[in-house]
Amino acid sequence: MTTAWRYVEETVALLSARSPKLGQALRKAKRDGLHYLVLDGTLIHIDRIKADRPYFSGKHRVHGMNVQVIASPDGTILWTSGALPGKAHDLSAARIWGILRALEQAGIVILADKAYQGAEGPVRTPYKGKNKPGSQKQANRSHARLRGPGERANAQLKSWKILRKLRCSPSKAGHLCKAIAVLQNHRVAQAA
Repeated sequence: MTTAWRYVEETVALLSARSPKLGQALRKAKRDGLHYLVLDGTLIHIDRIKADRPYFSGKHRVHGMNVQVIASPDGTILWTSGALPGKAHDLSAARIWGILRALEQAGIVILADKAYQGAEGPVRTPYKGKNKPGSQKQANRSHARLRGPGERANAQLKSWKILRKLRCSPSKAGHLCKAIAVLQNHRVAQAA
């Protein structure tokens, strides 16, 4: 049994190492002629006890790990971050991982949800607030229409049974997401 777990951990580590770094992913997106990318955070549920406050996400009311995902407009996973405790806000996580700085250097526009409002650089978020004028409502609908397929990347990640509720060390969540992204992209490439 110990040998099997060692093989699993080695495989996850190898696949995670094959996932692209942020700069590589952005350069490839630019070479591929993508006009914009989609940034979204996701919470990977974990089994932690109530005493583990850093892992508790007040927004989702569960314990988890925050993972940032950059996807192409068609929903292909281009890059996933490591994992931060669930209490980390998406904008804070993006700053911690250097995503905003890298996007500005790459000169790529990125669409994100309202959690990223206040982000500097090329991040475009929907208008906030109630009683918006019609033009802002229309802009938000267009923004959501463009962002929607890209947000499918998080659904692809969470479709893997292992990420429905992580029962291993929370520190492994980021490596598992990177490994799954490599496998997901390999599966898509094989089908094409």
